[in-house]
Amino acid sequence: MIRVLFVCTGNICRSPTAEAVLRRHLHDKGLGERVGVDSAGTGGWHVGDAPSALAQQVAHRKGYDMSGLKARQIDRADFDRFDLIVALDRGHLAALERLRRAESHASLALLRSYASEPPMEVPDPYYGGRQDYEYSLVLIEDAMPGLLTALADWPS
Repeated sequence: MIRVLFVCTGNICRSPTAEAVLRRHLHDKGLGERVGVDSAGTGGWHVGDAPSALAQQVAHRKGYDMSGLKARQIDRADFDRFDLIVALDRGHLAALERLRRAESHASLALLRSYASEPPMEVPDPYYGGRQDYEYSLVLIEDAMPGLLTALADWPS
């Protein structure tokens, strides 16, 4: 099984949305048993909280289920538990690079590196409105076909 972890700031907006989107795509393609998916935040402000209400509403309207997800903070052991850790913006990627030990086997990537075109980051909708959450979802969805292709080609 390939294990994928999405990481954003507080694990209540972008990374749980990416987790829900990838889960549904995997389910739709019959790959749910081949790929494990989780999400975490670089900070611990929201540990134990559900994704933001607006993130859940926007995702639900597009058929993504975020129920049951709870925020958690990434820790060093995640670099051994996961094969691919996917950052939602460059700041998260830099934080992951600082946290990762040299002997860790996890690969790091920026989600939008799998996208069809720029921008390279998914902006944080936390202080915005519905349109900000909708835009983040569009950017996340746009990167999924490329990520799925990369996962299909992942070495066994």
